[in-house]
Amino acid sequence: MPIRALPDLLINQIAAGEVVERPASVVKEVVENAIDAGARRIDIELEEGGIRLIRVRDDGGGIAPEELRLAVSRHATSKIASLDDLESVCTLGFRGEALPSIAAVSRFALTSRPTDAGHGARLEIDGGRGGDIAPHPHPPGTTVEVRELFFNVPARRRFLKSERTELGHVEEWIRCLALARPEVEIRLVHNGRQTRHYRPARDPAARLARVAEALGGEFGGACLALEQSTADELRLSGWIGLPTASRSSADQQYLFVNGRVVRDRTIGHAIRQAYADVLYHGRHPAYVLFLELDPRRVDVNVHPAKHEVRFRDARRLHDFVYRTLSEALGATRAGLATAAAATPSGTEPALLAGAGTSGMGWQAPRQAGIALGVREQLAGYAALYGRGDADVAVAEHPPAPGAVTAAPLPEADDTAAPPLGFAIAQLHGVFVLAENEQGLVLVDMHAAHERITYERLKSAQDGIGIRSQPLLVPVALAVSEREAEAAEQHTDALAALGFEIRRAGPQALSVRAVPAILEQADARGLALDVLSDLVEHGTTRRIEEAQNALLSTMACHGSVRANRRLSLPEMNALLRDMEATERSSQCNHGRPTWVQLSKAELDRLFLRGR
Repeated sequence: MPIRALPDLLINQIAAGEVVERPASVVKEVVENAIDAGARRIDIELEEGGIRLIRVRDDGGGIAPEELRLAVSRHATSKIASLDDLESVCTLGFRGEALPSIAAVSRFALTSRPTDAGHGARLEIDGGRGGDIAPHPHPPGTTVEVRELFFNVPARRRFLKSERTELGHVEEWIRCLALARPEVEIRLVHNGRQTRHYRPARDPAARLARVAEALGGEFGGACLALEQSTADELRLSGWIGLPTASRSSADQQYLFVNGRVVRDRTIGHAIRQAYADVLYHGRHPAYVLFLELDPRRVDVNVHPAKHEVRFRDARRLHDFVYRTLSEALGATRAGLATAAAATPSGTEPALLAGAGTSGMGWQAPRQAGIALGVREQLAGYAALYGRGDADVAVAEHPPAPGAVTAAPLPEADDTAAPPLGFAIAQLHGVFVLAENEQGLVLVDMHAAHERITYERLKSAQDGIGIRSQPLLVPVALAVSEREAEAAEQHTDALAALGFEIRRAGPQALSVRAVPAILEQADARGLALDVLSDLVEHGTTRRIEEAQNALLSTMACHGSVRANRRLSLPEMNALLRDMEATERSSQCNHGRPTWVQLSKAELDRLFLRGR
């Protein structure tokens, strides 16, 4: 067949196949244009999940009447004018393809009024065939109407799902937008009924309330606020879920790069590694993260729908994200309140594993004090266990290695009790009960001591470093040329990990030494995993993860067992160690080590005040 130029209408319909997948795609493109135009309020109306009608109205800058037809022309945009602009895109849209693609597969209408104009204008397009521009009453801003999506492309229309499914996709994207742009008011109406209304949030407490509204109160009350930056203008902020609030699926993971929601394997890998030491197998962390960097260091023009980006220094970014999240999670010591600023208005925080209720902007109703409060017991504890015969007994009979030891208790004062309070009893040889300012603390003593022992083993191992163990018989590896080249390029990095790997041919390697602590491991599989990480990410934590798995097993076997009776000094020593140990709110397998029952929750259990 001869080569020929395609007609404009067919070109737009082909482009719609990349840009417009379903009603949610239309909402995404139109709303992004509204945000780029400076809108602070966006109203979205749908009928039949958006299949029959999508109407988006904003209060942005508007479009001049003489530019309406240009707005629905291919590759016409106000956002870039040169290659330099393309390499430093700061807007959500920039290609100028969305509106003409949408107009080619729907009954389309564009009505707009600039802020300085006396009236608006309207342009209607039916399946890509345009009409005349006519004056039309309209407030400042723009309204886009999309009716009968894919009415002229029946094959595409048949691929649409049910009304409920399509509405769900729209609601999910609006949820992303509500998280990304907290200052924008968003209202969604479906079949004449309002289903979502995100009010603008301009302070940290209101932003957290909006996050809780979008993701649920459980995330809003069980997350850590994150704020981290570096000297070269890398900034990571947002909220990360506590390990004890992990989920069975990755349905609450939101990453925004310069305000754009994206999916990125490099950053996703860094986040998974940061959580690897605090989540058990099959669980997924929840997070809302905002990464900001120089637009010239990220390429947003790599995906038709702009869902993916490419970073110019992916390895360095990977390390930055991993280090930031790892440090934040490492600071989650037992007894410390979460960094979340507040809970949504009119709600109460749920009972959290590993998070006290005192730090969430909500005060429990206070009941009258009983005869012997926590502060009044400080002097009694100090007299009984602080500097009396108990210390002499410990000095004369030192504990066995790995046993829980009693630490000296703080002297009595009138300030406050420690975060986890003081032990009052042991239940079934498994749980330690303690009283603190908020109420009752329950501690799983084995899980808590397991984390304490594990962190101490890791610190000791870090001090020794990774020693290398030569193999009596070198292990031959058949690899790809890319992996063989990576082994040559990363010789020093492999040596620091305890490996000695030499190239034995174009697609062959010889493993001559492995990390000493892992000499019983599968040297072949471990080396291949390390090389795979180096090829894909330029870095690896396989050795550290394998070491940690071994140390975790050692910690589990070396920790205090269930049904062992502990004395009050031993229980209090365990509480103080928990307060001083990183990640002590969960054990090595991701299970919670403690929970807090507030006075108000205890009152509710016993129907007090009713």
